[in-house]
Amino acid sequence: MLLLSAGGAMYFEDRVDAGRRLAQLLRERGYTGEGTLILALPRGGVPVAFEVATALGAPLDVWVVRKVGVPGYEELGLGAVAEGGVAFVNRRLMTEVGVTEADLQGLVRQKTDEVKARVARFRQGIGAPRIEGQRIILVDDGIATGGTVRAAIQALRMHRPGSIILAVPVAASQTLAELTPLADDVVCVLSTPSLYAIGQWYADFQQVPDEAVATLLAQARLTLGHDRHAPPGDTAHP
Repeated sequence: MLLLSAGGAMYFEDRVDAGRRLAQLLRERGYTGEGTLILALPRGGVPVAFEVATALGAPLDVWVVRKVGVPGYEELGLGAVAEGGVAFVNRRLMTEVGVTEADLQGLVRQKTDEVKARVARFRQGIGAPRIEGQRIILVDDGIATGGTVRAAIQALRMHRPGSIILAVPVAASQTLAELTPLADDVVCVLSTPSLYAIGQWYADFQQVPDEAVATLLAQARLTLGHDRHAPPGDTAHP
């Protein structure tokens, strides 16, 4: 695991800058495009992952995860739902905020529908990526509480990848420590104990629209290939 202390002074110009810095660290660790598939957590992780995929010469796709927020306080992550229906739930928080099991099931169903819709929107008829035996580099633009990343890794493990490398520009140090045992390696440009919001470490942290995600994925398929995908209509989920 590669961590650099920020001292509160280091930040990224934007997600492109963050992706290029992250790609440099991955190359220094010896990671290449051979046998590698870059998976981005949309939407914010896609511009970062595009730079990583371009630098390593590896195919790029998305791995869709939706955060389950506390009703009325949606920014407070209660858990997450990933492709394949894998859900991570913070049971302690669920008890603290008074969310019932019935409430939870309703929230999970809603987020599962959103995941399916986003998969259809982003892949545009192209099958899900083949995971088995591949080195997966899972990329996001930052990690705060880690619920979405945890759900993503759990879902990916079901497909028997060769390895999972978690790669992010910035992360809360405590959360990163909790996630490290779940991945085969972690590469992080900046780890800080005082990450109040991911956006504070970016000079430009504008929202990434769905159209931008689709454009980057289409460009990646043209320049980096997409031969590691299942046929259209094959979800590749067990």
